Amino acid sequence: MKIWTIANQKGGVGKTTTTVTLGGILAKRGFNVLLVDMDPHASLSYYFGIDSEELSSSVYDIFANPSGLSDDKVLDCLCPSKLDSLFILPSTMALATLDRSLGNQIGMGLVLKKALQQIESQFDYVLIDCPPVLGVLMVNALAACQKVIVPVQTEFLALKGLDRMMHTLKIMGKTLSRNFDTIIVPTMFDKRINAAIAAQKQLLLDYKEQIWKGMIPVDTRFRDASQMQAPASIVYPKARGVFAYEKLLNVLDSD
Repeated sequence: MKIWTIANQKGGVGKTTTTVTLGGILAKRGFNVLLVDMDPHASLSYYFGIDSEELSSSVYDIFANPSGLSDDKVLDCLCPSKLDSLFILPSTMALATLDRSLGNQIGMGLVLKKALQQIESQFDYVLIDCPPVLGVLMVNALAACQKVIVPVQTEFLALKGLDRMMHTLKIMGKTLSRNFDTIIVPTMFDKRINAAIAAQKQLLLDYKEQIWKGMIPVDTRFRDASQMQAPASIVYPKARGVFAYEKLLNVLDSD
């Protein structure tokens, strides 16, 4: 089971779009895929029409009772999507209380990793959508994964947020005694805007070892797909944004 975490400490850079679109492509290719919503705002859950506040169980229940985890317990928290092979582990606003209520307890940084180990025979890929805040949720997402995907909007304010995220990965790497396999993904690229072109060039200069050499373009089909509560890769398979994510996925899956 491959586990990828999609993270950035800046909001609005395309984390949820990246998670949903890559997940949709993988499901379409015949893999069993789980999307994990670790953001208390629950954008990923709402994308699929899941009202997390009306659910009987969510990812919060895994954290609330980490000692009682079993495969059945974890599977009971999952929600289906319109695709047979794509499932969602939904979020809830209660996640926002975890840092205060459970953040200092020993072992809380490994809860998600242990939960996913319970169901590793059920899924080929797990994609984790992170909140834009460093806390117990992001720590769990990073500790659980083999690869970190960092979407970054091609504009200069977003580049500052990227610096902060890369610094976080460095600190977390020391804490966990590992080097994160990280790929930076330029998003929302508009070739008509000089600032976007300049930001892309700066990314290539500053992070030439870690950056994906392609980019995800601005594409209104992503917004249209969200209104249909389905991945763009399913409802608009020929969209240019989907084509870009397919190329990204080929790179992600090549190692």
